[in-house]
Amino acid sequence: MTGSAVRRHAFRRPARHRRPRWARPVPAAGAAVAAASAAVTLALAAAPSGARPVPPSGGTVHGTVTGAGQPLRGVPVRLWAGSQDGGRELGRARTDAAGAFRIRYAPPAGGVLYVEATSGRRLRLRAVVGVGSGGAVRPRTLDRVTVDELTTVAATYALAQFDDGRRVTGPAPGLENAAATSFNLADPTTGKAGRVVTDGANGARNETLATLGTLADLVSACATDGPRCERLLRLATPRGGPAPTDTVQALLALAHHPTLSTAGLYALARTTGDHTPALTAPPEGWLLALRYTDTDLYAPGRIAFDARGNAWATNNWLPGTHTASHYVSVLDPTGRPVLGSPLSGGGMNGGAWGIAVDHGGAVWAPSYGTDAMTKYSATGTPLSPPTGWANGGFVRPQGVAVDQRGNLWIANSFGLPGKPGLGSVVVYPHGDPAKAFTLTHSGLNHPFGLQIDARGRAWITNSQMDFGQLLDSRRAGTPGKLGGSVTLIGPDFRPRATLNSSSFQGPLGLALDSHGNAWVPSYFNSTVTELRPDGTVAGVHRLPRTVFPWSIAVDGSDRVWVAGFGNASVSLLCGENVTACPPGASTGTVLSPATGFHHKAIQHLTAVQIDPSGNVWLANNWSALLPPTGGVGLVQLIGAATPVCTPLTPQPVRPTATAENPCPRQPTPDPSAGRAPDTTSPHRYTVRPGDTLGIIAAAHGTTWTHLYGTNTDTIGTDPDRILPGQVLSLD
Repeated sequence: MTGSAVRRHAFRRPARHRRPRWARPVPAAGAAVAAASAAVTLALAAAPSGARPVPPSGGTVHGTVTGAGQPLRGVPVRLWAGSQDGGRELGRARTDAAGAFRIRYAPPAGGVLYVEATSGRRLRLRAVVGVGSGGAVRPRTLDRVTVDELTTVAATYALAQFDDGRRVTGPAPGLENAAATSFNLADPTTGKAGRVVTDGANGARNETLATLGTLADLVSACATDGPRCERLLRLATPRGGPAPTDTVQALLALAHHPTLSTAGLYALARTTGDHTPALTAPPEGWLLALRYTDTDLYAPGRIAFDARGNAWATNNWLPGTHTASHYVSVLDPTGRPVLGSPLSGGGMNGGAWGIAVDHGGAVWAPSYGTDAMTKYSATGTPLSPPTGWANGGFVRPQGVAVDQRGNLWIANSFGLPGKPGLGSVVVYPHGDPAKAFTLTHSGLNHPFGLQIDARGRAWITNSQMDFGQLLDSRRAGTPGKLGGSVTLIGPDFRPRATLNSSSFQGPLGLALDSHGNAWVPSYFNSTVTELRPDGTVAGVHRLPRTVFPWSIAVDGSDRVWVAGFGNASVSLLCGENVTACPPGASTGTVLSPATGFHHKAIQHLTAVQIDPSGNVWLANNWSALLPPTGGVGLVQLIGAATPVCTPLTPQPVRPTATAENPCPRQPTPDPSAGRAPDTTSPHRYTVRPGDTLGIIAAAHGTTWTHLYGTNTDTIGTDPDRILPGQVLSLD
């Protein structure tokens, strides 16, 4: 969307958020007051500091409703609660001549609160007024609200993955986190643009503020129920889908289908012109993106989400330098630093491309500057020693994953000491560095990305590039065909196969879908290869333009998101679940613009991840290629994807509101299952320096050909090349 010019008239910056107060004396507004059902335990948990406690009788919300800048009189207003248990009305009123209303209600036990007002048949306005304690954000409830077009856009986009077009429902923590994100876009106390969308990292620096204004103009088209409103609903009808019947449903269609009718809707918005700034050219898509920054959040490499939805990110460099960063950043779902972020200590010295959350909530991240692993508690306390853990003989560790048994897997990308061009995988059984063991295989060649599937198998990309070569390629573009592969290692830590395809050209990241298919982007030919669970190629999906894809993520509908490094963009592909894609789409169909979604907030990306609210998060690793310059901040595409359970172990699962537990319980580690391969068995032999297959075969009464045939997966295609540490079967 970088081509979309912006009218440079600023929204009036709203005043600071008022501290929410649960109740205070409210003058009558002339509105009819509906009592809610019997009072229940205090809602939405404890009120924030400075707020009065809710009296036993309940709470009150009052405010005004405006459309196209004018108060709407005599319109019905309803207060709704949404949670995992469903949606229910808490109270209703009707606005007076000044558009004012007041509703008293019995607070629910949790979830979110939002107000909706309807005028005529098609204008539906809304605003979030309460966020419960089930997420990673501080609970808050407002007693005063302005409901208008801006709050409607903010609430509808933020809650897009929890809204069926009629009610907002869904499980924690995603629902509460999503509702809180709406405040970043619009301030419901004033009805003006929110604090984050107008801050120094956003505001005039990117097009989100203007896109927000244009979307609000589209809502204004239904302030009078006439031809413009009919045109909005027609243009916002997805191909093959039902036509929206009101403004909220129209906005939902745009949030779910961001490339829908960009030119036609832009032209319609220009006829209202109620909000500034607004776009001055049709956008690439109707995405709302926010950039979040923090002290020392610079050149971020990879992102992982904890169980509450907080984003953890490694940082390559210190701001403005190429000096290894000592910090790990932690942002809450609304982009605010938490847990004392940025975190330091534990041996962090240059965060690499890898980060994972274990079953106890601790976070593991590799440090390329010290060739070590670092560990932080769920509350941000360093748990690793000041130099980190080097157990395993790391040289440029990269991808990290945790399996169902609590074992930590690390891709040792630069190769074994003294063996450049190869590589290994290091395992910490149950996260214990003291019990580390190293897995070798002839197919491992600068392993980089690593994921665990539902069967406990490790899928590992082999980039075939060392760290220096990779850095040079990022500066200069493709160095020519490099090849690549994917190695599959079983839950017993024994290599199963190395998978080859002509489509592999510098594969880095990879992701698994809910069916167990592996999706592998190739950096140098802009393809995404889909591998079936048995390792065969299901399809090679070529991106329409060269984007140098680095990383990939799969959302809760199995749609595939691809982070472009060379072409600063994010692309979206239809995945295995074609029912989640537009009619006529098949697996691999590109659903984004040909060059991906661009946005001035997006820089050169190395990571894309999905959170429990359905937001897409991107890591701005570099801001310029020549000279190499670190990127600034993490970017959040609000409500753009289907939510997934976090931490992401082992495969993407969509949270459900119909089960007692929205996400599968984290497995309990099996102490007997995290052991290194048994190399002392009489049927096993560990290769030593100077060994050949002939020497080993003669010592054990067999032939080298039999030995090679039994161990082809371990040895590879060259029987003359065996490596110290390889474990061979003598059967």
